[in-house]
Amino acid sequence: MEDAIVPRQEVPEKVDVLLKATGDAPILRRSKWNVRSELTVAQLMIRVKQILQLNPNESLFFYVNQAFAPPLDEKLSTLFEVYSTNGKLALHYAKTEAWG
Repeated sequence: MEDAIVPRQEVPEKVDVLLKATGDAPILRRSKWNVRSELTVAQLMIRVKQILQLNPNESLFFYVNQAFAPPLDEKLSTLFEVYSTNGKLALHYAKTEAWG
């Protein structure tokens, strides 16, 4: 019976995130980021907007699997755990709504 209990995997301190531009969004110089897993989508979005030199009032949308926009309060560790492939979480970003 004890074999049926599987311990939850340790959450890595940092996760690899691939950021891919979609539509008319500016392209980042560096698409692969190694970020703290405790960051939320909103915190990552703020950082990306700063790097892209977007005004704080300009919209930026993130999408997982080109399908849905994750909640802004979702931790990257949760998205990584569920949606990562080959050890990377792929997030597409756009200045206008693209999918979902």
